[in-house]
Amino acid sequence: MLAIVFLLIAAPCTFTIWLYRELRSPASHEKANDYIEIPRRSTPESIANKLLSDGVIRRKWPLLLYIKLTGSAKLIKAGEYRFPSPITPLGVLKKLEEGEQRLSRFAVIEGWTRWDIADSMTHVPELNLSGKDEALKLMDDTTGIRDLDPKAEDLEGYLFPATYSYPPDTKAAAVIAGMVKRFRQEWTPERAERAGELGMSPRQIVIIASLIESEAKLKEDRPLVASVIYNRLKKNMALGIDSTIVYASKLAGKWRDDGKVYLSDVNRRSPYNTRIFSGLPPGPVGNPGESSIDAALNPGQTDYLYYVRDPARDDGAHNFYNNSADFEKGVRALREWEARQGR
Repeated sequence: MLAIVFLLIAAPCTFTIWLYRELRSPASHEKANDYIEIPRRSTPESIANKLLSDGVIRRKWPLLLYIKLTGSAKLIKAGEYRFPSPITPLGVLKKLEEGEQRLSRFAVIEGWTRWDIADSMTHVPELNLSGKDEALKLMDDTTGIRDLDPKAEDLEGYLFPATYSYPPDTKAAAVIAGMVKRFRQEWTPERAERAGELGMSPRQIVIIASLIESEAKLKEDRPLVASVIYNRLKKNMALGIDSTIVYASKLAGKWRDDGKVYLSDVNRRSPYNTRIFSGLPPGPVGNPGESSIDAALNPGQTDYLYYVRDPARDDGAHNFYNNSADFEKGVRALREWEARQGR
């Protein structure tokens, strides 16, 4: 009788300990990079069978028993799941209770124009765009920034550079709206207040930031480039920034897209051509990132009026000057370096 009593006590205890360990023992599997779909109205049995067949769990009945005992079935959500490897059965159940959906990713690079973004979006199959023009048309809707920039005719400058994640059934318009939303999040009350202190509108700051983004590769150069822009504006000097010439050619449909600025580009009579016209161009020439926006809001306090790439460095750094004579020397040094490189 004692033996029977012992077995009646020991067996459940042993089983409980085994079940506890089983539910907490991680299992390795080969589906860590794959999405596993759990359809709506799936039963715990069908879910366990699928996870077992995909190797995510080693045995189905410990998980099923736990779900039954805890009443977890009502908490399980349909979705598309990626289960890391290794993972425990309890870890699997936790993910099923939290819910998960497959997400696509789309990156906007700092300095990209709306044409660059539109072209990249056409290569995302899930967005189902017929071509670049369809995406560009969506970028003509300025509803999301009208209060910040009543003069905007498109979203150039307000498509914030970042990597965006979204469900695969998301429409292209929603992806673009997400870029605008992110810009508005970055345009904090503190940044808006700083723009006011400078006597600048949000549009003017975004234009300046887009120029900085196109010119400065290094973060530490950006406040200095900003100082050159502000100093030239104060003196009513033409900014002479090549990216505005390129943008003017793109607007005219004349840009050859071979990396070269031709005489026909330089001579184009466009308000965007800052070699011909002084002051800021009519609008942004790309979409600036956070550090360029901050540089536009916090320009360096210098007397610089010129800059040219430093040929002694290969990281895109610039040398800065407050007079034309030194600037011309810097230009000659750069041209000589380019000649030696066969450029």
